[in-house]
Amino acid sequence: MKDLRDKLQPPAWPLPDEAVEAALRQAFVDGSWGKYHGPNCRELSERLAEFHGCEHVVLTCSGTAAVELALRGLRVGPGDEVILSAYDFEGNFKNVLAVGAQPVLVDIDPARGQLDTEQLDMARSPRSKAIIASHLHGGVVAMPILRAFADRHGLAVIEDACQMPGAIVHGRVAGTWGDVGVLSFGGSKLLTAGRGGALITRNAEIVQRIRVQTQRGNDAYPLSELQAAVLVPQLHRLAERNQLRTENVSLLLGLLSDVAGLNCFVGSSSSSDTQPGFYKLGFWFDAATFSCSRDDFACVMRAAGIALDPGFRALHRTHARGRFRSVNDLPNATRADDSILVLHHPVLLGTPQDLQAIREAIK
Repeated sequence: MKDLRDKLQPPAWPLPDEAVEAALRQAFVDGSWGKYHGPNCRELSERLAEFHGCEHVVLTCSGTAAVELALRGLRVGPGDEVILSAYDFEGNFKNVLAVGAQPVLVDIDPARGQLDTEQLDMARSPRSKAIIASHLHGGVVAMPILRAFADRHGLAVIEDACQMPGAIVHGRVAGTWGDVGVLSFGGSKLLTAGRGGALITRNAEIVQRIRVQTQRGNDAYPLSELQAAVLVPQLHRLAERNQLRTENVSLLLGLLSDVAGLNCFVGSSSSSDTQPGFYKLGFWFDAATFSCSRDDFACVMRAAGIALDPGFRALHRTHARGRFRSVNDLPNATRADDSILVLHHPVLLGTPQDLQAIREAIK
């Protein structure tokens, strides 16, 4: 039987947007929709650079490709090790393998569900070359600690901000703590073009190495002019929509404050210098409290029209032991494999009545 996560589809997204429709019409009028090199990719690159305060932006065909190119731009290759969370998007693990390096898995924090920075020193070896830090499900990695550790030991940092573009992580825009930051414009993301991604960096040498990988008579991993056209107006509204999602998360957590058995990542990671992004809102699910499994609970929520689904599979439970190294048995990531639920973001742009419906379904 296929895993439940393979069966469920996210709710309808993107929502109707007049500015996006106007951008599509303009791309038709000026013919940029069919050009190799038009104005839209250039404008998007400039706006992303300004938004993040980084000199260099490389647009790509996906966030997954962006992570692979970041690894190549950082000269990660055979014989190297890359540290990442045992609970992460599978593409990050496979990208490490794709460049010939070995993933080294560390456990997650038992409250926040993010890479546990206290385990970095145990994971490090003479072969360590880089760390991939992914902010997931409304939680954030402790980037000041991770950045200081990486600097102390000469390791590069890839900051995966695919789930929270425009978020503020410990006083900086998400993606700007890393040597390279990565964004995704996939079909369900907060900024969507169906497919696509971007790298941001302040290091021109990294960009040059990436260009060597991508330029093969033309760009081998391109974002199209039409995709860029629809992303620019979304970027204009990102801060406004992030703020609305943040307000609705606070409202929802208030509505769920008397519900035992669901503990939100956000409640354990809030700080005055951080405003997370909410592509998905993560919860730890306690099966004993609800007297059912996490997957059965998700099915009931789906039947009620609530897109509350299982999270990722833990990487150490889906890959052969010979493909990675780990510092321990990864108990928190093992728990995550059976216990994390994620609420998809479209409802967080909805009304208070939409949020009340979630509470009623759960109750």
